[in-house]
Amino acid sequence: MTPRGTKYWSAGSIPLIAPELLGDIIASASDIAIVVTEEGRVLSIVMNPNHRSFGELGHWEGRDLRDFLTPECIEKFETQLAIVASGKQSRGAAELNHVDQRSWEFPIRYTFHPVGPDGAVLMLGHDLRPIAEMQQQLIKAQMALERDYETQREYDTRYRVLMDSTHDAMVFVSVGSGRITDLNTAAAQALGGTREELIGAAFAQEFDGRRKGEVMESLVSRALDDSAAPLDLMARRSRRKLSLRPVLFRAAGERIMLCRMEREVKAEGASDELATNLSALYQSGVDAIVFTDAQGTVRAANGAFLDLADAAHATAVKGRPLGDFLARGGVDMKVLVENATRAGQMRMYSTKLRSLVGTEVSVEISATYLNDSAHPAIVFVIRDASRAEVLRTPGLTASDDAVRSVMELVGSATLKDIVAETTDVVEKMCIETAVELTRNNRVAAAEMLGLSRQSLYVKLRKYGLLHRGEDS
Repeated sequence: MTPRGTKYWSAGSIPLIAPELLGDIIASASDIAIVVTEEGRVLSIVMNPNHRSFGELGHWEGRDLRDFLTPECIEKFETQLAIVASGKQSRGAAELNHVDQRSWEFPIRYTFHPVGPDGAVLMLGHDLRPIAEMQQQLIKAQMALERDYETQREYDTRYRVLMDSTHDAMVFVSVGSGRITDLNTAAAQALGGTREELIGAAFAQEFDGRRKGEVMESLVSRALDDSAAPLDLMARRSRRKLSLRPVLFRAAGERIMLCRMEREVKAEGASDELATNLSALYQSGVDAIVFTDAQGTVRAANGAFLDLADAAHATAVKGRPLGDFLARGGVDMKVLVENATRAGQMRMYSTKLRSLVGTEVSVEISATYLNDSAHPAIVFVIRDASRAEVLRTPGLTASDDAVRSVMELVGSATLKDIVAETTDVVEKMCIETAVELTRNNRVAAAEMLGLSRQSLYVKLRKYGLLHRGEDS
């Protein structure tokens, strides 16, 4: 009650407010207040004195408010003006995005209220930038979570593929609880169970003859000592003797142990004897034996090869291409490697071996390809053929028909014609020899003869050798 006894609030009405106070009340009740005509022209604008982030907007007065709205908000603004002009009560609020020539933008939620008989409309607005910033932060956080989730899925997929594809038996064990947290199929088979029933089981109970605490303590101590021997245990279900090699690490605050299990394989007595005999043959055999990788680089060589190569120590030949010790170098190696890789082996390839001091000796080489998917290798057995060369008839061996045809030319043709005919005979023999040495590898034969592939085919066709040696 006032001193005059008048009630300020009665039946939902509000008290009369002095005009000089109304502007302050409106400014304090909203972040921004705008009075516009029914056409949308700005009559006045009032901003909350405690909300200075909008800057100075006095230049809006007298201009159409549409000039300061983004294109997608103009239609919403006009819809609200039409509702107010029709006399209908506006429900809800309209969110409008303002844009200024200064190239900054801010969203405002307005309520529209008709004021006065001239059609003026009061727009009371609340700044939505804090909400928009919070939404942007939520969106960025959601996107970051999505990226982390995709990264986690990718790593999980890689981990699962690696665990399933490796042949090594791997088991993850929690050091605190002593239970299996994960294992691959190879480990489940080694332990004699399935992956589903083993996950969560006590790891120590899967072995006989040891107490739970003793097994875990032994594994932890070996994981901390890099030089410690593996722990040998007997699997309770599969009855297999396994050697465990533990690795200790910490993940998410928990100590985890990765155990790699290897099955102990007892070699047969005959296998031991065979391995011993093969080793003795490699070390003391009369034929040179060389192991190379798939490209022909020497990995190991026995003493017989060192004697042929005049090498004082294995380090002088190890790591070098075997082609460095052959007379025709890369041509010989290409023939040997390609034929051994394709057919699995190549026998009795004749060439010359060049030692480190430059001497050459005739040799016969047999190559065998060891198709190990992890580390493929080629084994070369090299035999000294210099003594056999002495017993052979010197000179090139020509066919009787070729020699007879040359001899019959004497007296019936000039020396120039005889030499030309002899050249054809020698050329044919050389081509036949190259094709035979390379096992009908035309590319290698062309390189051996110093011809292009097209020239070799021309000469093969000339001497009727084009289809010789081809598979039926």
